Amino acid sequence: TCAFRSARHPLLSECSMQRFRLAIGSFEEEYSNSVRIIQLNEETHEFNEVAQFEHPYPATKMMWIPDANGARRDLLATTGDYLRIWNVVDNKSVRLDGLLNNNKNTEFCAPLTSFDWNETDPNIIGTSSIDTTCTIWNVEKQKIETQLIAHDKAVYDIAFATNNSLFTSVGADGSVRVFDQRNLEHSTIIYETTPHSPLLRVAWNKHNLNHIATISMDTCGVILIDIRRPNYALKELWKPSSCVNAIAWAPHTRDHLLCGASDGTAFIWDVKEDKTQASGEDGTVQREPLLAYECDHEV
Repeated sequence: TCAFRSARHPLLSECSMQRFRLAIGSFEEEYSNSVRIIQLNEETHEFNEVAQFEHPYPATKMMWIPDANGARRDLLATTGDYLRIWNVVDNKSVRLDGLLNNNKNTEFCAPLTSFDWNETDPNIIGTSSIDTTCTIWNVEKQKIETQLIAHDKAVYDIAFATNNSLFTSVGADGSVRVFDQRNLEHSTIIYETTPHSPLLRVAWNKHNLNHIATISMDTCGVILIDIRRPNYALKELWKPSSCVNAIAWAPHTRDHLLCGASDGTAFIWDVKEDKTQASGEDGTVQREPLLAYECDHEV
C-alpha cells in the first residue's frame, strides 16, 4: 500500500474492491486513534464517511484483503502494537475479527512496522517487527505459520512476490533479503547499502518477479534491484531534494513505479524507458520521471 501523511498526518490505505472506498487512519502521538471508512457517493459525487472505529496507537499500515472476484469476507487488516483483522459488515459497521500477537511467550508484542497481504493466497499475511523478526500468519486459522529472525536489526517492511512462496524484507541493517517459504533455513541477501544506511520500504513488482524497489533513510530517490544480479543497483531513480517516503508499483503494468516525496511531489517513473540527462560537473545522471504531481504538503 502506498500511504501518505498530510498536515494532520492521516494514513490512507489502498482502495478495497468496493468502488472508490478508502480506509483512513489518524496519526496522533498517543494511545487513542481511529480509522474511518470513506465511500464515494456516485450520485452526489461526494465522499461520505460510512463507518468509524477506534484503533489503539496509530496504524503503521492498512490493507484491504486482495479479492479480485469479490467472493471473500470484507476484511481490513491493520498493524501497530498487534496485527488486527477488521470485518466491515454491509459497508456500515466494523467489528474486530482477530487480534494477533506475534510474541508466543507473553501478551505484550514488539511494535509491528509493516505487513503485506499475500495476493495469491489471501489467507496469508506477513508482518515485520522491530524485534528483528518476520511472522507469517494464517488469517483463517488465526495462528502463526512461521516466525523467523530475518535481520540483524529492526525489520521495517515486508513484501510478497506474486507467486506463493517468495517474500522480501528490508531493515535497519541496510540489507534486502529474499526468503522462500519452502526453505526458511536460509535467506539470500540481494542488496546491501554502501555506506551503511537503513532501508525503510520495499515493493515487489507484481508483473515482473525480478524487480524489487526500496528506499533508504539517508539517500534521495529509489533503488531498483534485479534479483538476478544481487549486490548491484539496477537503477537509482532520484530528483534533487526529493526524499521518498512511499513507493508502489502500478497494478496493471510492469514498468511504472509511483513515489511520494517529502518535498510535496508524487512521481510516476517509467523504469523501462525513463529519460536521462547529465547533471553537475561530475557527470552524474539524473533521471526524469514520466509524470509529476505537486501539492503543498509532504506526500
